[in-house]
Amino acid sequence: MSRFVVFLRGINVGGHTIVKERLKDIFTSLGFQNVSTYKQSGNVIFETDTADLQEIKDKIDDKLRDLLGYQVAVFVRTIPQLKSIVALNPFKGQTEEGSSFLVTFFPTTLSAFPLKLPLTIPKSTAQMILAVDTEVFSVTHGGGEGALPNPFLESKLKVKATTRNMNIVKEIVEKYA
Repeated sequence: MSRFVVFLRGINVGGHTIVKERLKDIFTSLGFQNVSTYKQSGNVIFETDTADLQEIKDKIDDKLRDLLGYQVAVFVRTIPQLKSIVALNPFKGQTEEGSSFLVTFFPTTLSAFPLKLPLTIPKSTAQMILAVDTEVFSVTHGGGEGALPNPFLESKLKVKATTRNMNIVKEIVEKYA
């Protein structure tokens, strides 16, 4: 049995609220085992015999839409994929004081990333520094900048994404690997 992490975008926004226990019940009803959430309801960890990431994503997409009545963007990653992100150490050499290090997840590989990096998001000091496979790595510097990479990338690339602090990704790897 393999362990997976699902990052959900927009699960508790726009007047919609779903508590962790209900979300765990939904994932359990899909046949997933050892379901838990981490820190916020948008991070779900579970085990399954299914190895097909697209099949897992589609199953979760359909169930959430049916039960909640709205679309929730679903991003599935394996523990080895998250370990690789951490091992990549994309923020090496970046100033840590006052900075947040973010990972933006995309549904599919960004084969030819269309933006020249590093790129500073307009009217901010937030900077996207690296794109690898299905992730983009950004550095923000407070003042609400942590919310900037996701909508900026979605508007430029015309695709849904979700962003997490690198510390959360590291903590999930440490706890569930």
